[in-house]
This record gives sequence, C-alpha cells and structure tokens, in this order.
Amino acid sequence: MKLCRYDDDRLGVVVGDMVHDVTEAQTQIRAKAPYAMKGDAVIAALPEWRKKIEEMAKKAPGKPVKQVKLLAPVARPSKLMAAPVNYRAHVAEMEKIPHVTGNVKRPEGIANQGIFLKANSALVGPSEGVAIRFPDRRNDHEVEFCLVISKQGTDIPRARAMEYIAGYTLGLDMTVRGVEDRSFRKSCDGYAVLGPWMVTADEIPDPTAVPFTVHLNGELKQDANTKDLIFDIPRLIEFASQFYTIYPGDIIYTGSPSGVSQVHPGDTMHCACKLIGEMDVKVRAHKA
Repeated sequence: MKLCRYDDDRLGVVVGDMVHDVTEAQTQIRAKAPYAMKGDAVIAALPEWRKKIEEMAKKAPGKPVKQVKLLAPVARPSKLMAAPVNYRAHVAEMEKIPHVTGNVKRPEGIANQGIFLKANSALVGPSEGVAIRFPDRRNDHEVEFCLVISKQGTDIPRARAMEYIAGYTLGLDMTVRGVEDRSFRKSCDGYAVLGPWMVTADEIPDPTAVPFTVHLNGELKQDANTKDLIFDIPRLIEFASQFYTIYPGDIIYTGSPSGVSQVHPGDTMHCACKLIGEMDVKVRAHKA
C-alpha cells in the first residue's frame, strides 16, 4: 500500500496515478491517541487499521496525483535520524573537496561519526519545496532511501531489525556546506524533504538492493543502490537503537550516495525509485 498525506493534512491511498481519500481513518486514529504519545499515531495504528483503510480507499473516488499537493508522508515523527558517510564513493568525493566542507576533520567511518539528527521542523513534502537560506554558500542535494519506523523499540538486535519497519520512502538531506555542526547546517527549514509517499514494507520485501536516482534540471546527478550501503538497513536500526529509543513514524535517512551537487533558486530536483515513486522538488530563495 502507498500511503500519502496531501493538501490540508489529508490522508490518501495511492493506486496508480490516483489518490483515494481515507482522511476519516486518520481523524478517528488521532482522536483516540493520547496527547503525550511519542511518535506518529497513524503509523502506530497502521497494523490494526490497514484493512479498514484499504476498504475505505476502494470506496473513495480517486483524484489525480498531479492535482494534489503532496506533504511529508509522516506527520509527527519524534525524530529524524540520518546516517553520514554510508556510501564509500560519497566518502571519497567529499575527501576531494575539503575547501567546500570547511576542512572539518572527523573520525573515519559511520561507526565513529555516529548517526546525526535533523530538526523535525526541517521536514517538508515535495510540494513545499526547498528555500535556500544561504545563497552565498554551497547548498547541496543528497538523495537518500529512507525508512519509516513502525513501533517503539530500543537495543534492537540485527536479527529482529526488519520487524521495526513500517515502510519506505525517498528523502533529500539538503545541506549547507560550512564549519558548523552537521546537524545545525542540515536542519534549516525545508532541508529534510520526504516523499512522495510511504510504501509499506510488504511492497519491498528485499530493501537491500533498491536503485534510486536524482536528476537536477534533467541531468542525472546521483544514481545509487542500497546494496552499496556500508551499514545496511538492519545494522542502521541496530546502531540507532543502541543510542535512541525509536518510535512509530521515526525516520532514518540511510545515507547519501556519490554525486552530490550544488542547487540554486529556480532549480528542480527529480527523485525517483521504481519501487516507491517519483517526486519533483523545486528550489527557491528564502525570504525573511
């Protein structure tokens, strides 16, 4: 099932090129969710509600995807986690441009650098686009395969990690280059794009060999496959949960492949994965 959020916080099921409105399910789920819960109520309730949602979608009239404004598929993650230097080719390309990355010396490897956080306020869907905050500095796109966590867990062993995945989506870990802390530079408003929707885990039984791309203004920039991850998906969940309790709706950006490049206002980034979908994300200048 492909689950999306769109327009004014509506919930939809995507079938082909049509969106079927199942917002009533979202309304009922949220009404029963305690205010103090950690994580996203809809993602937490998905195992119980999935059949009901599918039935509602069959009865709901469809609306073309092109006619809706797609938001981030998860409304309230408790945190956005991101894996740095998780493709060897990306590590190599960054080492060649220390003048761009601010000559920051970090311990080698993801195991030493750890998983970093992006602010929840940075989260946007493809329709919202990216507003460049510092046009005088280099701002890069980093397309990533992303995981949506299904349930609460901590200290999760690798052997059970896949049980904690609700689904998959695409992300753009937008980055301002410079000397500041990584999380600070990557948490500007709109610098955590997610979409176009979430594909439930059963739709991608083998996430260890998933190809995905990003084109910038029609030119291929990043052409990746999850088979090249240094820390694969089970290891990422195991690693993250050693430090954090993960909750339903939490997002893990699994890392950027090589081919990152600078974006400017007026550009369009086109992210695509045959097993998930496609999204166009426009770049604009930030206005105070």
